[in-house]
Amino acid sequence: MDRKLVIIPTYNEKENIEAIIRRVNSLQDGFDVLVIDDASPDGTASIVRGLMDELQGRVFIISRSGKLGLGTAYLTGFEWALEHGYDYIFEMDADFSHNPGDLPRLYEACAKGGADMAIGSRYCHGISVINWPIGRIIMSYYASVYVRKMLGIKIYDSTAGFVCYSRKVLETIDLSRVKMKGYGFQIEMKYSAVSLGFKVEEVPVIFVNRTKGTSKMSSGIFGEAFWGVIGLRLRKIRPASTSAV
Repeated sequence: MDRKLVIIPTYNEKENIEAIIRRVNSLQDGFDVLVIDDASPDGTASIVRGLMDELQGRVFIISRSGKLGLGTAYLTGFEWALEHGYDYIFEMDADFSHNPGDLPRLYEACAKGGADMAIGSRYCHGISVINWPIGRIIMSYYASVYVRKMLGIKIYDSTAGFVCYSRKVLETIDLSRVKMKGYGFQIEMKYSAVSLGFKVEEVPVIFVNRTKGTSKMSSGIFGEAFWGVIGLRLRKIRPASTSAV
């Protein structure tokens, strides 16, 4: 049976973290959870540790010293997942904007459908977003259009944070050379996978804006992504085994 790990970065998610962990752990296909917590002052980490005692061997946590960025949280989680022998590794938010019930669909797209990376896509079948302000929808949608045109990749939701990676994708991408730390990280990982010849599939999902807690989005996130895409276009993506030092 494939081993599956869902990585959830957190900062001040006490309103959501227990419910999201229990929901993921309740799935029949056997998904473990790794929380990467950036020193949340609201006690998020303490809640997770309490669940670790109850759900032994299914829930894990890495506590970091402060807010170090979304991209570095996932990179930390990827390294942990590879070291601990997981076959499929997932990215997911803590706030239920991504439906845990869609995790098996992403897994099946890879394990049964032949994809190396499966993206929970808001935009591959029109726009599937609920309760976002219209300005944010427009910004997010056209950010993906911009990426598609600039990088020449056929991905409709390049900034999506709901993703399944097969182990071989994370072993092949040179994670030490991933440069973008905010939401541009999502673009860089997808572009790297495509550039290295992996099969990427978009699985339509419905994205629902959080109802509890506070969004961590900022204008600086989009600025990094905009300029980072230009940098990506000028870079040569090489697999980890042959990347230049």
